[in-house]
Amino acid sequence: MPLAVRFFTVLGIMLLAGKFTGELCERIRQPPVLGELAVGILLGGSVLGVIPTGRGDPLTPVIHLLALVGVVVLLFEIGLATEFRTLMRVGPAASAVAVVGVAVPFLLGFLYWISPLHRPEYSVSGLTVTALFVGATLTATSVAITARVLADLSCTDTVEARIILGAAVIDDVLGLAILAVVSGLAGGRPLTVWGVGRVLAVGIGFLAVAIAVGLALAPRIFALIERMRVRGVLLVTAFAFLLLLAALADRAGSALIIGAFAAGIILSGTNQARTIEQQMKPVAEIFVPVFFLSIGAAVDLRVLNPLEPRNAGVLAVAGGLLVIAVVGKLAAGWAVPWRRFNRWAVGIGMAPRGEVGLVFANVGLTAGVLSRELFSALLVMVIGTTLVTPPLLTWALGRWGATMGRE
Repeated sequence: MPLAVRFFTVLGIMLLAGKFTGELCERIRQPPVLGELAVGILLGGSVLGVIPTGRGDPLTPVIHLLALVGVVVLLFEIGLATEFRTLMRVGPAASAVAVVGVAVPFLLGFLYWISPLHRPEYSVSGLTVTALFVGATLTATSVAITARVLADLSCTDTVEARIILGAAVIDDVLGLAILAVVSGLAGGRPLTVWGVGRVLAVGIGFLAVAIAVGLALAPRIFALIERMRVRGVLLVTAFAFLLLLAALADRAGSALIIGAFAAGIILSGTNQARTIEQQMKPVAEIFVPVFFLSIGAAVDLRVLNPLEPRNAGVLAVAGGLLVIAVVGKLAAGWAVPWRRFNRWAVGIGMAPRGEVGLVFANVGLTAGVLSRELFSALLVMVIGTTLVTPPLLTWALGRWGATMGRE
């Protein structure tokens, strides 16, 4: 089959499968993203093999690029629906949640790996460096998963949503700094205060400068663009702005998703924000499901087969890491005693590792720090936290509700 024909076939199947399973989840009162993740597993390489995941498959990088577009569009939409002033009101709370949500999982993961509770043969580059990488992977938070669930439940304009979104952005900055440090250690570079500080300064500085400059200039620029007569100019300009700012964030040493979120925050301050939000919806309906299906497709169900003796050690380690991953982020919900909100929802909302955790684990594997067995265990942890978050977050919000308004 010609490559173009195969690509059209795969993409068509992915979009239809994601939409119909999302409808099924809607009917059983579950977030549609859960159906997209589940059907992604079914269409992945370990079951039906429809979605390409192998490194040698020419379609794998194509699907990966489409998935990246999906996640940045999702973060752009979330930023666009978030008022900068209301986000700043939860700044101290979000910072506290982020710090606890990074420190506790990192410490628990590090202590777990240097303890005798795991298989020592899974450490291939020294116990301490491996433990640091395990801890670093556990710090990640995938705001995309939680953001989609909050959007599905119409809870984006709540205190819990603003705390989670703000904390996840800070969490990613801190996590990227930790990843840079442990990657340097794996490469033989010394640990220095200057190196850690530089990475943190780049991440925080980019976000602050981009938003400050953007909020000052974007209203004027988009007011001029709105007067143009060519069809679709507002949508195309907003989409291009999203892509360029995401690329700029990555070049600055931050992350694509942070640039995308910043782009949404900037354009939320323009008079055209609601129009852009409406026009972006069809774009999101195409690209965002591809991201969630590709996350599900990365799961290798063969690793989860308990009847296979060689999987016992991997599953045991994966189970331990999954418990640490969930408990560590749940602790973040209680990091802000001075505010009233649904603490279970915030803790659960910080739990999914998603694409961020996969990036961390893949860096460790590529650097030769993680063994194949440990990488598989981390992958199970990432997918586990991604799959349990939608139903648990739905339950927490249904049980204790969300805090509306500005407080």
